[in-house]
Order: sequence, then C-alpha cells, then structure tokens
Amino acid sequence: MSAPHRVVPIRREEGGATTLREDAVAVEEPLELRVDGQSLAVVMRTPGHDTELAAGFLLSEGIVRTKEEVYAIRECVSEAVKDGPPGAKGNVAKIFLANPERFDPERLTRHVLTSSGCGICARSSIDAVASLFPPVEPGGLSLPREALLAMPGQLAEAQATFRRTGGLHGCALFAVEGGAATLLAAREDVGRHNAVDKLLGWALLSGRLPLSRCALFLSGRISFELVHKALAGGIPLVAAISAPSSLAVEFAQANGQTLVGFVRGASMNIYTGPERITA
Repeated sequence: MSAPHRVVPIRREEGGATTLREDAVAVEEPLELRVDGQSLAVVMRTPGHDTELAAGFLLSEGIVRTKEEVYAIRECVSEAVKDGPPGAKGNVAKIFLANPERFDPERLTRHVLTSSGCGICARSSIDAVASLFPPVEPGGLSLPREALLAMPGQLAEAQATFRRTGGLHGCALFAVEGGAATLLAAREDVGRHNAVDKLLGWALLSGRLPLSRCALFLSGRISFELVHKALAGGIPLVAAISAPSSLAVEFAQANGQTLVGFVRGASMNIYTGPERITA
C-alpha cells in the first residue's frame, strides 16, 4: 500500500525569486471494491484505512447493517484495477459476505467508477438512497454550543497528512455525553465521502453502531451524500466548517437530523434541529 503523501520536486516562485525545492502532495490512487468476486466500484482515494473504507461503503449502500454480516475483507496490493484510469494498478479490497445469497448488486446507488470528488450524482440515485435508512429518533443527544465550536480545532489537530500537504478533506466522530464531546476517531482522504466512509467502516467493524450518541464534524461543505451517510450510521448531528447544500438541508430536515454549517470562531449557522444545540 502506498503512503498517504508523496514528495515531488517543484519550482517555487516567490517575491521575484525562483528556487527549486520539494513539496509533499496527497496521494490519489484507485481502490477496486469486489464483493464475493464481483467488481462493484472503483474509488479514487488516499491510501490508508482501506478495510474501513470498504466496510463503510457496504454500510452506506445498505448492503450490510452489522459487522456480523461481513465475513472478511482482504486487501490485495498491486493488482490491475478494472475500469480504472488507463493502465491503472492499485489496491483491491476483496469483500466476503456472511450471507452472499442475499446480496443484490442491482440495488447499488454507485456504479463502476466513483471519482474522489463525486459520489452519488444522478437524481435516480438520490431517490434510491432516500428510503434506505429510517429517520433518527427525536431528542437524544444535546450538545453545548462551546463544545461544537471547539470541534474545528480538534479535527485540525488530528489531520496529520493535511498539515503536510494541504490537500485532503477530513472528518471526525465525537461521542456526546454529559455536556462534553470526546473525539473518537478522525479520517482523511482526497474524497470527502471516502473520509466519511472510513469513519463509518471503523464504527461498523468495531461494533459501535448505531452512532445515536455521536456527532460528525466535516472540514468542508456538507453535501446531500454526506448527510445520507451520517443517517446510515444513525448519526443525529452533522456539522462543518463550510456550507450545506439545499438538498443536504432538505434531507436533514426530513430525517430529524441537526445540521450546522459555518462553524468558525465563535459563530455557526444552525439549519435544522436547533433543539440539540444548548447554550
């Protein structure tokens, strides 16, 4: 498996002076996901936590709901990747289900090639996933405003590869209990939906689902797909440094989730579910 970053030579232009130096860039490589021998998707991702990425993909696609439904996930390096970029070779995640006869590939919302920048795109895919998971229960966790405002700094501290490259999305999962938010895990990737899948896979494989007492914090904008993934994990609160899309707001409202954007400094925008944010 490759490292998450790579050093490349660059020509630096600054203040009229030119210097030759090296710079670290985030790695982007294909990972093919195969379920019981069948190729399902090729994701362009940053290497690392590939088993979690595969498990999170299974969860968010509605293929599995518990870790008991996953018999094994094996990483195979340097195999030719089907339907990837021309000449691509990379890692393959071979997934074996405990009950393979129940698997129906026709229900998948992602097909063949998923890039690092785009997950679910078609309207038919959006409609397909909208009914995959039940809405979150009302009430549940409550999160003090100050605990939410502290999340950007905690996520930044956990983003080691971003500090070296400046080129990765990050997300973090926080346990909310007794007025405090504790960082459970953080993941990075060139694709924001991959980063969330890695977190969901971590939670699935460690038997932590549902994440009904957790909050998800994102380093960038909030798309519909990310709110949907949070719902797949049972997460009632999603927050981010940047803005949500209109469809993300609509989806969160319809499924009882709290959605918070522009969490910066001492301010935030609460789009849905304000009752979960306390003074």
